[in-house]
Amino acid sequence: MSEQTITLGGGCFWCLEAVYKRMEGVLDVTSGYAGGHSRNPSYESVCSGATGHAEVVRVTFETDRVSLDEVLRQFFRSHDPTTKNRQGNDVGTQYRSIVLHESDAQREAALRIRDEVDERLGGKVVTEIEPLQEFYEAEDYHQDYFDKHPNAGYCRLVIVPKLQKLGIPAIPV
Repeated sequence: MSEQTITLGGGCFWCLEAVYKRMEGVLDVTSGYAGGHSRNPSYESVCSGATGHAEVVRVTFETDRVSLDEVLRQFFRSHDPTTKNRQGNDVGTQYRSIVLHESDAQREAALRIRDEVDERLGGKVVTEIEPLQEFYEAEDYHQDYFDKHPNAGYCRLVIVPKLQKLGIPAIPV
């Protein structure tokens, strides 16, 4: 079994976590913070916009079952890569579209898939692609949020419709 990990930000980490936890071949999804300049950020400090971090998910997947390209294509389907620092009502740099790669191969794949999506969307994609410097795991109450709170307002109003739009069963795992 060969594993790979990539870090992705596309709005609230609860949404991407729910998507990737249901994707065939994904072994682990951890919500956290990356892409900023301060050490050991908290949810409150990230939400303030002062840390420069984005809400991200660290996705570990089995490459024999799902390719990096498939993981990246799901990323671009799972959020709006044309809105800068915003996903729906979530506004701020912490909600930016970003791929944080761990290798040259990941960087090249991310650039290639982003360019494909950008061409299809008429040159409007604003997704950043940067090397991962540091990943900070989010607080425990953010992990597996949708699975623990499927009836919470945000989950019902944002995550469930996103999963349904992607053709993913919106049931806790």
